[in-house]
Formats: sequence, C-alpha cells, structure tokens
Amino acid sequence: MNLTTTQQHTIARIANKLENAGLPLLYITLGIIYIWFGGIKFTAGQAEGMYGMIANNPLVSWMYAIFSKQGLVNFLGSLEIIIGLLFIGRFVNPVLSAIGGLLSIALFTVTISMMVFLPGITTEAGFPVLSFVGEFLLKDIGLIAASIFVVGNSLKALLAATK
Repeated sequence: MNLTTTQQHTIARIANKLENAGLPLLYITLGIIYIWFGGIKFTAGQAEGMYGMIANNPLVSWMYAIFSKQGLVNFLGSLEIIIGLLFIGRFVNPVLSAIGGLLSIALFTVTISMMVFLPGITTEAGFPVLSFVGEFLLKDIGLIAASIFVVGNSLKALLAATK
C-alpha cells in the first residue's frame, strides 16, 4: 500500500494517541479483572466449584494439604485482589506493576496448565470445540500475554525513571 507523506503522518499521530490512551487502560483493566475475579472467590459456592479444577492439577493440588477448600479459594481470591491492586499501582511506581505482572504470569501459567490436566476441556464434538470450562481457561492465554507486556513495560518505565 502506497501512502502519501501526509497520510503516513496522520496515521502515526492517530497510532500514538491510541497507544498513549490504551496503555493506562491496559493497567486499569487488568487491575479491574483481577480485583473482580478475586472478589468472586469469596462468594458462596466458589470453593466447591473450583475444587475439581484444582484437585486435578498436580501443580496445585498439593495445596489442599495446607488449606481447606474454602481456605485455598480465599487465599487465591486475596492473591488476585493484591495482583489487581499492584497493576493499578503502576501509576504510583512501576515496580508495583512489575511485581503484579510477575505474579500474574505465575498464576496464569498454572491456570493454563489446567487445559492439559483437566478433563472436559472440549465438548463431545472434540477438539477444537471447547466446553464452558475450556472457553473460561482460553482467555488466560491473552491475559498472560498482557501480563508479560506489563512486566516489560513496567521495567522500561523503571529504567527511564533512573536516568
């Protein structure tokens, strides 16, 4: 596609404005998602509903030796709320969002691994048709990618502040 110099400059200005608007929204949105998901963990039935997912994943099933069903879900909910606050903490100090991003990467690595260990990820039709649980876990691929970006962006901001 051949663009004139004026068109190129216009596209570059629009791109910069969108990127500058989107970056803080990414931090805020990730914070809201985590705080919301964390808060949901404290509602009735969450411990029972999550038990099968956690108990079938060897990366985290051992945690039931330390926590009760409800205790583990409360721990995860608290961790998610803290991660959400750390993402939003980017506006105070990029170290906070870098820590939140690293914790998020670890958490999403575990949840994505459930797609390997958890039965019932696909429907009776088989791959690639996902069940509700499979669809729920699939979103974590995008969220881990956003978390990786946040860590890198936060570290760059931290370095820029030290110059």
